[in-house]
Amino acid sequence: MSRSAHPAGPRHADVMSEGHYLAPADDLNVLDEKVWSRTVTRDEHGAVTVGGIPVSRLAEEFGTPAYFLDEADFRDRCRAWSDAFGPGADVFYAGKAFLSRAVVRWLKEEGLNLDVCSGGELATALDAGMPAERIAFHGNNKTVEEIERAVAAGVGRIVLDSFQEIVRVAHVAQSLGRRQRVQIRVTVGVEAHTHEFIATAHEDQKFGIALAGGQAAEAVRRALTLDGLEVVGIHSHIGSQIFDMAGFEVSARRVVRLLAEVRDEHGVELPEIDLGGGLGIAYTSDDDPREPHEIAKSLGDIVTRECEAAGLATPRISVEPGRAIVGPTAFTLYEVGTIKPLEGLRTYVSVDGGMSDNIRTALYDAEYSVSLASRTSDAEPMLVRVVGKHCESGDIVVKDAYLPADLAPGDLIAVPATGAYCRSMASNYNHALRPPVVAVRDGEARVIVRRETEEDLLRLDVG
Repeated sequence: MSRSAHPAGPRHADVMSEGHYLAPADDLNVLDEKVWSRTVTRDEHGAVTVGGIPVSRLAEEFGTPAYFLDEADFRDRCRAWSDAFGPGADVFYAGKAFLSRAVVRWLKEEGLNLDVCSGGELATALDAGMPAERIAFHGNNKTVEEIERAVAAGVGRIVLDSFQEIVRVAHVAQSLGRRQRVQIRVTVGVEAHTHEFIATAHEDQKFGIALAGGQAAEAVRRALTLDGLEVVGIHSHIGSQIFDMAGFEVSARRVVRLLAEVRDEHGVELPEIDLGGGLGIAYTSDDDPREPHEIAKSLGDIVTRECEAAGLATPRISVEPGRAIVGPTAFTLYEVGTIKPLEGLRTYVSVDGGMSDNIRTALYDAEYSVSLASRTSDAEPMLVRVVGKHCESGDIVVKDAYLPADLAPGDLIAVPATGAYCRSMASNYNHALRPPVVAVRDGEARVIVRRETEEDLLRLDVG
């Protein structure tokens, strides 16, 4: 079948999609710079390039599906966050978004700190040479073994998530002859404008100790009495993929009120306040994220204003961008396989990956963009749903988008803004092999996380 022979679904007309109208871009060949990393462009042949390398060459060398991470863009974003907050604040990269030894080295070189939330993330950080004092350890259910390793390594802070953990960390620290710096994570009753399952500051959830009913104040009270702990601050995280700063303002006001209560009762002004992460990125052209300098000014102004009103010295602010740094720096490259038009509805475009390399669409109803990457096309736009190859009807990568009507098997398509939570949440569903992560910079590409092999799968199966 020729490239122009595929019947397609609706073309040109606006189409209702999940409650809003979806219209094709004026030119499907134009890459929206909001959703792509900064070195991505098209070459003279129409192919998408990153770091000066066309995707056809990358696919030939590394295969598909694969994540391609723009190292220069990643480093630029690290510097932008560091510069925005300056030496008077701390920027902790949230390792859960995506972590590898190469990423740890980049963070170290660019002057960022790192927060981890598991023993595996801690092991990766330490193995790659991140100084322990620049590591914060999160998690709602840290094991004794994980706590022992963190305290013994000398991590800069442990974020305490429950009353039981206060005692657990204090006991481990005392048994090791250490005094561990800690923050108390509180839930402030602010529900960010985000998906229900990634909103984390309302009280009916597993993270943190509620401000309501004086629980957070009691947690601080107990922690201050324990010799193994040095309470240095309060931690609050209100959600993910947030664009509106109003939630941070309410959160900061309530946290500062707690700091004032601690001062009044104990005569102690805690020196740190961590406002978490959760700042959004552009997955589609409809998203409008803020720049780091805007975020830094807004958060700084909020905390300073609230502390002045409470008669407190302004504490050192910490933030934890993860997605906001790595999310826009990578895209996933797929090869098109089966193309299935449903007349009057849409065309299903199957690719050689799917929910095993990007679970977010199925899990969070996340929206993504997609572009024909191996060439340009003057064909009319057709409404498509990009789906994977797994035995699951919910195996959707991009719910609704437009691609050229002459799309054919063997074409390469790219989904931008997949740097965060795609490889880190990837699975072996249907015994799929998790894709590699390839760093690209200045015309050179190298694997930083290799593709899994069938031998890897079989090696774990000891039955």
